[in-house]
Amino acid sequence: MAQPWQDTTLPDHVRAADLLARMTPEEKTAQLSSVWLGADIDTDTAAVAPGQHAYVARSAALDALLPHGLGHLTRPFGTVPVGPAEGAARLAALQRRIRAGNRFGVPAIAHEECLTGFAAWQATVFPTPLAWGATFDPALVTEMAQAIGASMRAVGVHQGLAPVLDVVRDPRWGRTEEAIGEDPYLVGTIGTAYVRGLEAAGIVATLKHFAGYSASRGARNHAPAPLGPRELADVILPPFEMAVRDGGARSVMAAYNDIDGLAAHAHPGLLTHVLREEWGFTGTTVADYFGLSFLESAHKIADSPAEAARLALAAGVDVELPTARCLTAADHLPEDLLDRAALRVLTQKCQLGLLDPGPDHEQDGDDAPVDLNPPHLRDLARRAAQESVVLLANDSGVLPLDDGLRIAVVGPLADEQAAMLGCYTFPRHVGVNHPELPTGIDVPTLGEALRAELPGAEFVDDPGAADVCVAVVGDRSGLFGRGSSGEGCDTEDLELPYDQGALLDEVVDRGTPTVIVVLSGRPYALGRWADRAAAVVQAFFPGQEGGGAVAGVLSGRVEPSGRLPLGVPRTPGGQPAPYLSPPLGRHGAPSKVDPTALYPFGHGLSYTTFAWDTPQCEAPELPTDGETSIRLTVRNTGERPGTEVVQLYLHDPVGTVARPEVRLVGYARVPLDAGACAEVHVTFPADLTAYTGADGRRVVEPGALELRVAASSTDIHHAVPLTLTGPVREVGHERRMRCELRVK
Repeated sequence: MAQPWQDTTLPDHVRAADLLARMTPEEKTAQLSSVWLGADIDTDTAAVAPGQHAYVARSAALDALLPHGLGHLTRPFGTVPVGPAEGAARLAALQRRIRAGNRFGVPAIAHEECLTGFAAWQATVFPTPLAWGATFDPALVTEMAQAIGASMRAVGVHQGLAPVLDVVRDPRWGRTEEAIGEDPYLVGTIGTAYVRGLEAAGIVATLKHFAGYSASRGARNHAPAPLGPRELADVILPPFEMAVRDGGARSVMAAYNDIDGLAAHAHPGLLTHVLREEWGFTGTTVADYFGLSFLESAHKIADSPAEAARLALAAGVDVELPTARCLTAADHLPEDLLDRAALRVLTQKCQLGLLDPGPDHEQDGDDAPVDLNPPHLRDLARRAAQESVVLLANDSGVLPLDDGLRIAVVGPLADEQAAMLGCYTFPRHVGVNHPELPTGIDVPTLGEALRAELPGAEFVDDPGAADVCVAVVGDRSGLFGRGSSGEGCDTEDLELPYDQGALLDEVVDRGTPTVIVVLSGRPYALGRWADRAAAVVQAFFPGQEGGGAVAGVLSGRVEPSGRLPLGVPRTPGGQPAPYLSPPLGRHGAPSKVDPTALYPFGHGLSYTTFAWDTPQCEAPELPTDGETSIRLTVRNTGERPGTEVVQLYLHDPVGTVARPEVRLVGYARVPLDAGACAEVHVTFPADLTAYTGADGRRVVEPGALELRVAASSTDIHHAVPLTLTGPVREVGHERRMRCELRVK
């Protein structure tokens, strides 16, 4: 006779509670535990996670956990190279072993990285998240994520460790490439779009890193975050809140950092009060890899693995990843905390169908072919790459390139696949440790793609003999110092790495018109060449289809439509300088350091021209709990098709605390044929003016405001004055967080 926990007609939490009541403490603890097979390495030089060499060997083995069950399987595809069909068969066999090993027959949740696509050998590599931000296209990001999620689900994976919702505060941080941008509204809307796609495919989306990880002192990885409560509330937390509330994310990953001395993995204010009590989150909170162990070894707030486990459980962590070390070392964990966490994990397993009776619903392990790089995924990767390429400058009009030119392509990254791939792509994350392994996917370099793009051009080696020179510079991604960008690859300044600045000096000094192409994981200082380069193009690790995308922009086959998700600095020092700075954070007489960006947030050019009619505002005066509507017409006045990105910024002239001069509150892509026009309709709620005051309350205040309709954070086309009337109004989690823009 089936037990209540096996009854699929009952609510998930009822089934999970029934199973929980039948479990021993050891079985409950096992549901909070994980195993990382194949991750035992000899040295840290091959590590893909901090502490991997030190902690994997000291963690509980699978055989020891099997009689009690298992919560998570860590990266069955993303640890060592394995073909898709073989990997699916191995995972199915392992799940059968786990089911057979515990008395309830409950399998584990299999999780994988999916920051640039499914991080598996032979899987499609998409652009890095910073490139998602450059698209300003949530609909495309949702479509992309759903396709990625479907490929993961098809081989038996349940949870994806993405997206990263850290708002970039200092681009010297190595993980800038994994983030979406420097604006919380852009990060929130694009990140929520990714969450929706993963969740629609049946994959549990995991928001990371909660919270403050990107605000570390000195832009250092694993460093303290000197955050004040207002910066935390108004900049760092809103993307997570939006993804929980509007995206339906079912998991959150705690961050490695501390905030004012409070380690995030042991921070009940974040993990319980904010996340669950204020936002109503009901999913699971997982540890970042070895995050529990770091409470003892790095934060020094626990004197043993067992104490680290108790602190994390009390704060609100539910699952120890990537291995079971601290939880299994703790005897007699408080029963209420153990039950709370185990119930959350079991409820999630119920949602995933892992408590359903009957045969194993995972992959059956046959040898059916599995294609993780099919045409429709490659097409999505191509579209995302094309929309993410940003034309920064083209004053000379050298672009697009004619097919009959003599072209010199120079630079260390012109013929390197690494220039296309972020640090969480399988080739750069794992494949570099297996040099004998083929890449598994086709990744044309920019040099190869440009030669194919312009078959009538003559490609020469000497820039002095060329009509135009394309200088390709940027990053090689890596982990923990094994690259110039990526996790653990922080930098002291924003000078181009590998002495590429000297190369650019040499090339531009030859006098040949030079197009600088930056393929990177962060912005670099380009002011030195701003008046000497003929054109500048930026692409943030655009993935396997990135070579063709950038070549297409250079040739004019692809109309450039990307916009900067963070500013490009003029000089390599003087950081950080996010555009969200209040007036005192901007250039002024008291300091000789000018942090003004060379190319600001939201900037991006086109090969055509646009005209914007004066906006019409329905109600320039609105109550503090109201909304207003604005409409404007955008016209393509050029001779080519193109896409304008209409951006809406809020300027608050006077506040009770220092406020950013401008901040993004809405945007829309407007594709237009030559000579065509479209009307953009904006619905702006007063809730979007809310900010956290000195007393810690988030309020909407009456008074004068200005909505700036713009092509970037500094290229303001029109200013729409507004006046909020009525009382000061406190708002909370139910406030409206989006401005709707519709293109007709």
